[in-house]
Amino acid sequence: MGQMTLTLLDDRAVVRVGGEDAREFLQNIITNDVTRVSVSQAIWAALLSPQGKYLHDFFVTATDDALMLDCEKARADDLVGRLQRYRLRSRVEIGQVTEDWVVAALMGTDADANALVGFEGRGGPFHGGICYVDPRYGGMGARALVPRAAVAELLAAGFEKMEPGIHDYTRLCLGIPDGSRDLRVDKALPMENGFDALHGIDWDKGCYVGQEMTARMRYRATVRRQLLPVAIAGAAPEPGTTIMLAEREAGEMRSSARDIGLALLRIDALADLNRDGDGGRLTAGGATLTPLRPPWLAAPGGPGAEGEDDTPPGSAGDPGA
Repeated sequence: MGQMTLTLLDDRAVVRVGGEDAREFLQNIITNDVTRVSVSQAIWAALLSPQGKYLHDFFVTATDDALMLDCEKARADDLVGRLQRYRLRSRVEIGQVTEDWVVAALMGTDADANALVGFEGRGGPFHGGICYVDPRYGGMGARALVPRAAVAELLAAGFEKMEPGIHDYTRLCLGIPDGSRDLRVDKALPMENGFDALHGIDWDKGCYVGQEMTARMRYRATVRRQLLPVAIAGAAPEPGTTIMLAEREAGEMRSSARDIGLALLRIDALADLNRDGDGGRLTAGGATLTPLRPPWLAAPGGPGAEGEDDTPPGSAGDPGA
């Protein structure tokens, strides 16, 4: 292994859920299986509305006496408030501990990122906290939750500090959503935004808030849109910009950086784009967009209607394809 990089994710907060009912409490309301969480296993999960719409997503790890949620800093107070409302008679304590903890992304600069694929969520003790393979997709590298004092230890141990923009660009190339930047609060549906393929939903755990609608979309194959990475030729469109295929709306732009971004695209438009070949193209503002298939997305036939070829053109390994 060559030089390891450390990216401090200052846009993340840490919420502690402690008390003797902490696991049962979270198990009853979030999309993933909290019983799997330990010092050697982390998960990624979402809190949904009763209608199955996205409210929050977060990583869940365990310390000796609590569960720790790595979440969006800008919306951490809202998350704590929503969790408090579900508390009722549960014996749990919920609160932010961001002043004491740091969230970081770790990656080897010369290592094959694919080496961690298949080990999503695996982890262990690390400098007074925990380090684990990104539970969504191993190609994102590892994440760490450590005490603030440990940052100096990591830098002294030889980790090279990396700017957050590089980590974010990797995320975009891999087609992975970043909280409310890419998921419209109380509007986005997890099945249209990769939560199933990115290990954010457990289908065997039983009931949770929003489960009925989420399960219905899966078993009735009613997914109509898909969040995908797109290569951008021209100036990157602003988030929310309408994407067009000829004269029809084909989707909406999400976050971007330089020549790569995420877009929520209609699956029927993708099928038409494939059939038209060079005769059709996606545009947003003054830019042309080329949809890419991220490595974690099931190959052809996937989320679209039965028998439909909804394979996005290009390859996630080549944003310019």
